[in-house]
Amino acid sequence: MAKTESTPVPAATAPASKPAPARKRVTATAPARKTPAKRVPAKKVAAKPSAAAKKVATPAAVAAKPAGAQAASADAKNSKEKKHKLVRDSITVPKAEYQVLDAMKHRAAQLKVMVKKTELIRAGMKHLATLSDAEFLTAIAAVPSLKTGRPANS
Repeated sequence: MAKTESTPVPAATAPASKPAPARKRVTATAPARKTPAKRVPAKKVAAKPSAAAKKVATPAAVAAKPAGAQAASADAKNSKEKKHKLVRDSITVPKAEYQVLDAMKHRAAQLKVMVKKTELIRAGMKHLATLSDAEFLTAIAAVPSLKTGRPANS
């Protein structure tokens, strides 16, 4: 094998026909122009299949599954607890009755049970629901009526 000498290849130069672009002079009175940022192409997002393209379970496909799989899926659905729809509301309570709520929270804490104000109010409602009509009316009559709305600033 014979060694071959390689000749250096001259670097490619720009053609002489295109002159270098002239730079603009920036003056103190004119604000410098910002060059626009290059746009980066957005990533392509895979299109979601349309409702028509989704597979619909046919009776034959359901029958093809083993019976044990059907029972297991039914048990899994039943074991999930349904979430209750919650309603947010505000109430006006006299300060003395509000302090009773606080006292009941401390009483529960002494009994080593942590309870929230909401839970105390709900427990009271459950208890009222169990009363007879006469007891219920007596309990309602013991609570004075309040003016509705927000209290005045004092």
